[in-house]
Amino acid sequence: MALLHNRVSQKELKELLYQETEPRTTISFYEYFPIEDPQLFRDELYKALKELKVFGRIYVANEGINAQISVPSGNFEAFKAHLYSLPHLNGLRLNIAVDDDGKSFWVLKIKVRPKIVADGIEDASFDMRNKGKYVSAARMNELLKDPETIVVDMRNHYEFEVGHFENAVEVPSDTFREQLPMAVDMLKEKKDKNIVMYCTGGIRCEKASAYMLHNGFDNVFHLEGGIINYAQQIKELGLDSKFIGKNFVFDNRMGERITEDIISKCHQCGKPADTHVNCSNEGCHLLFIQCEECAAKYKGTCSDACHEVVQLPEEVQKEARKGVSKGQTFNKSRSRLRPRLDEINKEEGEHSDK
Repeated sequence: MALLHNRVSQKELKELLYQETEPRTTISFYEYFPIEDPQLFRDELYKALKELKVFGRIYVANEGINAQISVPSGNFEAFKAHLYSLPHLNGLRLNIAVDDDGKSFWVLKIKVRPKIVADGIEDASFDMRNKGKYVSAARMNELLKDPETIVVDMRNHYEFEVGHFENAVEVPSDTFREQLPMAVDMLKEKKDKNIVMYCTGGIRCEKASAYMLHNGFDNVFHLEGGIINYAQQIKELGLDSKFIGKNFVFDNRMGERITEDIISKCHQCGKPADTHVNCSNEGCHLLFIQCEECAAKYKGTCSDACHEVVQLPEEVQKEARKGVSKGQTFNKSRSRLRPRLDEINKEEGEHSDK
């Protein structure tokens, strides 16, 4: 029986990735379509992609598939052929990464989820088949010339902060499920306007466009393939980019540069910067923007407190992290770590007095 999950450590897998000599292509894709048995679909897909040395993160649900992956460039056509052989996926749009070193993923993870994007929608009458009109890069640029067009960013704040379309409206929430009703409320007096929704790769804005139509809006559009596809199209067609700055992506790269503009600031010193990092303190991992100078000064940490932590002996840091929930990639609270460090320091002081 084929192994349907990985058993090698993350550290070893990452080392193996960096030893590869063949270039990789980073791709994202999604499709809303009915999957009767998501677990069976997942297992069959895992076996096929494992053979092709595909790495990445894929979610499968009754409503469809959402994927961000990398594939050895020599296996790209075989990968594409397999994907297109599956029902509902023939001719699927593949978003090829713009700014890509091929080091985006180092393991294949395919998970079954209740939905491919968490939306909080419980209304049984909601229908994804009734969605907004697709907009190409050229059409997007045309619509943006009209001052009456409303452009809505359906991403999180940390994505919007480093790059967005000119005059885009930010929906100020940390989760997509909160953004949907918030967008409806924010625009309820403008139901007759042209509303264009966009996101990273298209999956969120497509569902958002359907939700807006479900709530009585008439002229709703969404950017086909999101920012990733837009960036490819403007390059191919020689169009001006109306997206300014960097496109945040959810892999090891943390971003794709679309234009040279830097529109955000270092969260520590305020200098122009748009590089996202996770705090190097293993007990924190806060996602934040840091310039090169502050990265050197703070050793990749987000604060003086975390800077103190990373200079402690590794065994002391490990002891301090005991009880801190694992798997919180973006742990935004150090409240549980600091008291534990204080407790360790107190214990060491007591031992030295004896």
